[in-house]
Amino acid sequence: MLELDLHFQRDEFSLQVKQEFAAPISGILGASGSGKSTLLSLVAGLLKPQQGKIILNGKTLCDTAARIWTPPHLRHIGLVFQDGQLLPHLSVRNNLLYGYNNIAPEQRRFALDAIVELLEIGQLLGRKPAQLSGGEKQRVALGRAVLYSPELLLLDEPLSALDERLKQQILPFFLRIYDECKIPMIYVTHALSELEFLTSQRFVVRDGTLHPDC
Repeated sequence: MLELDLHFQRDEFSLQVKQEFAAPISGILGASGSGKSTLLSLVAGLLKPQQGKIILNGKTLCDTAARIWTPPHLRHIGLVFQDGQLLPHLSVRNNLLYGYNNIAPEQRRFALDAIVELLEIGQLLGRKPAQLSGGEKQRVALGRAVLYSPELLLLDEPLSALDERLKQQILPFFLRIYDECKIPMIYVTHALSELEFLTSQRFVVRDGTLHPDC
């Protein structure tokens, strides 16, 4: 479970969130600039709130009053962005193993072969990112995040760069990942149809606050 009670201010923008996320997949909807990505950056530790707490599975990642701050690389949270952000000089295999090789063996919950089969990317392992389609890049990015064995996956508009046909092909893989790997997710998008497919726990960011049942 993720528990948030925080305030973040940047210039004229203010974000105030007090919410628990307990569903397997929680969806957050909002217009561009509404604060969706900012919220994920706060959870991941890429931004610091001016005030508040972030608690993941009972562990306090941030408590401004108690001066507790866990840096991003120790939060064990996976991120998937809209452009995948694959490393262009590495093969698909080595992109997949990037996070996997940077955690202790006892932390590794998943094997490369199992995730490759789950995401149907075995034929891509020898390619470089420049040789992949948009949908293939996102499946590789998802696989890389899963192989990091995170406690939580943050998905920041992962399908926004894809056309509708590709979106319909990729969306089931998110459900498959949860069904097989049991990693909870927070899925951010501006497309309500994606959230309707993935989850019944949905929120909308509006006027700097998070509202349920968008």
